[in-house]
Amino acid sequence: MVSERSLAVLRVIVQDYVASREPVGSKTIVERHSFGVSAATIRNDMAQLEEEELIAAPHTSSGRVPTDKGYRVFVDQLTELRPLSSAQRQAIETFLGEAVDLDDVLARTVRLLSQLTSQVALAQYPSFGNARVRHIELVVLAPTRLMSVLITDSGRVDQHLIDGPHGLDDAGLAELRRVFNTALGGITLADAAQTLKTVAGSVSPALRGVAGEIARALGDQVAANRHDRLVMAGAANLARTESDFTGSIFPVLEAIEEQVTLLKLFGELEIDDDGDRVVASIGRENADFGLGETSVLASGYTASGGSVARLGVLGPTRMDYSNNMVAVRAVARYLTRLLGED
Repeated sequence: MVSERSLAVLRVIVQDYVASREPVGSKTIVERHSFGVSAATIRNDMAQLEEEELIAAPHTSSGRVPTDKGYRVFVDQLTELRPLSSAQRQAIETFLGEAVDLDDVLARTVRLLSQLTSQVALAQYPSFGNARVRHIELVVLAPTRLMSVLITDSGRVDQHLIDGPHGLDDAGLAELRRVFNTALGGITLADAAQTLKTVAGSVSPALRGVAGEIARALGDQVAANRHDRLVMAGAANLARTESDFTGSIFPVLEAIEEQVTLLKLFGELEIDDDGDRVVASIGRENADFGLGETSVLASGYTASGGSVARLGVLGPTRMDYSNNMVAVRAVARYLTRLLGED
């Protein structure tokens, strides 16, 4: 059983090791922190922590570093997360508030989060399989080029070019808009995929050829939007912390490029949908995904339409958990407010 003081010693070992990348010894703890006990007493606490496999000696040095289990206990003991400064919150609101659509919002989100945390930032697109069609727009760009625009209630705007001798006049274009919006407006993307198979038959005979082309284009757009996707930024941050990994960093880089792997990892994290809770998956807990030397911190955000997705950061186990969890929580909360306004 680890004592309260031993847990306090673990906390300062984690904090000092994260800050310095140097193993932490009892003498350093006594000098830097006000425990009010001797170095010998601190050594006894460290021995207890080592017996519980919460810290370990990396080499012959007298210092100790946290283990994956130690980081887990440290994170679980974080009862309160300090808020971001007002300047940081304003930066989030300003930067994300300038986004023009969902793609831009998520691209800005991961760029900002990677800057706030110095880690790889990941954002999952909302589940478009549950999204509903808000509007279909058709735009004639040239006599031989038409653009179909799919807009969902999750804020997604997807465009597709259709080439061919369409020869549409204003009346024909208006009829096509009306028929497609009547058939698809308000239904889920899953239902839209089925509806598109027959909608071309609802237009006047002269328009059925181009209606079939539009239906096929929209079918491709619907199919693409139903797949889970991630957007990522900050992979270069891993290179800056390469010394935190044993051997080569390339297996980690290869693993994070596999979106299927990351989506599966994200999917196994039990998150809240309101951004109030940040969960951590640490070190060997990620071994099945080829990421056994990394930690992942994630929270949930809710897009308009109620679909829930995940947002988080990935980096070495030696990371500033307190700061990074605060940043993830703050950005997830703002993302929910921003997308909920759509």
